[in-house]
Amino acid sequence: MSNENTELNAAATASADGRYQVTKADLKKAADRYNFMACNIFNYESQMGAAVAWALAPVLRKIYKDDEEYKAALNNHFNYFNATTCMASMILGATTATEERDGIAAKDAVQSLKTSLMGPFSGVGDTIVWVLWPTIMGSIAGYMAQQGNPLGAIVWFVCNVAFWFVKRKLFEVGYTSGTKLVSELGEKLSVFTEAASIMGLSVVGALIATSVKVTTALEFQVGEVALNLQTDILDKIMPSLLPVLLTVLVYKLLGNKKWTPTKLILLLIAISLVCSFFGILAV
Repeated sequence: MSNENTELNAAATASADGRYQVTKADLKKAADRYNFMACNIFNYESQMGAAVAWALAPVLRKIYKDDEEYKAALNNHFNYFNATTCMASMILGATTATEERDGIAAKDAVQSLKTSLMGPFSGVGDTIVWVLWPTIMGSIAGYMAQQGNPLGAIVWFVCNVAFWFVKRKLFEVGYTSGTKLVSELGEKLSVFTEAASIMGLSVVGALIATSVKVTTALEFQVGEVALNLQTDILDKIMPSLLPVLLTVLVYKLLGNKKWTPTKLILLLIAISLVCSFFGILAV
């Protein structure tokens, strides 16, 4: 009975012309393999090319029965590829559908599809996945953790686990939508990216005032009159002026090749210790 079921399953995954029909299990496996290795085997020659080849190898082996075609397809995916992992799932889902339909004849079309989509799709992905999503969810989780609420760590963990399944789903969306992703979205991608960027910048701007805490303890004494630099001058010019200035400084230094995030952290620690010792900054 088990042999009969195996034969029926094999027959169910073959199309009328003998080509293999990709299943949902194949798509999930490919998505998991890519999202797990996309950054782990990143290199400066092909960027994520090796991860793409490794992720799609099992499903390509089923699509291409001929060894030479299989090797040609793998070599094609070893070419340069770099996209936000979330959006890359959609691109690779679309290329899988193309290879399933046209076989090795679509080799050039597959590479062209990847090359043309990774730029505009990454614009959307970088804005949402690397800026908007971690800024909003990370600030919520971080604020809860600062207040001593263990739910902060749990929220962040749950969000990232849920995001894994989102990337799985996007791989399937890319497969079912195929090349329609390009023609249907078109110029809407740039509009959506710009809108998301504005929203992300607004959130980051709000976080400066709420999360960056810098206050001075300096006072000016003239006779019996004491003038507090923080409350009587800086706060009246612009609330959270010092946090804004510190953020601008860090931003400028990050744009300098001589400065790395590690050096900046050490610099901020040194400034905090020295200024606190001399009473310049309030604790």
